[in-house]
Amino acid sequence: MQDLTDLYQSVILDHNRRPRNYKVLPAANRVGSGNNPMCGDQITVYVQLDGDRLTDVSFQGSGCAISQASASLMTLNLKGKTVAEAEAIYANLHRMVTTGKVDEDNLSDLAALAGVHQFPARIKCATLSWHAALNAAKGDEKPVTTEKPGD
Repeated sequence: MQDLTDLYQSVILDHNRRPRNYKVLPAANRVGSGNNPMCGDQITVYVQLDGDRLTDVSFQGSGCAISQASASLMTLNLKGKTVAEAEAIYANLHRMVTTGKVDEDNLSDLAALAGVHQFPARIKCATLSWHAALNAAKGDEKPVTTEKPGD
């Protein structure tokens, strides 16, 4: 099990140090943003939507290793997917980061985030970029936040 933990940690560290698709996407026709005031994560997600398909996804922002790695992994996993497919991928990710259970039928590099469930406060870090991307894909330009007003 330690080897698996080491692998997951190396995936997260790699995506944090060398995030994929970390750029403004000039062809983006949708943009989503979000913040996590508790730890300072800030994200802007750029989506190129063609009909119902996310043909390209990128991001820019700053934050902890979990938020940056999750955003990087998100861009790789959402490119080419329909909005419905993106929502299903997010539902599986959310279930995984809240329970630690990896869907063996849909095992991907996102499994590296399974350990987040051990640190409930970090779930918001892992899901922030996903909320911003899904809002963008749906045309909702309102920034997302991990905190409710007044908290």
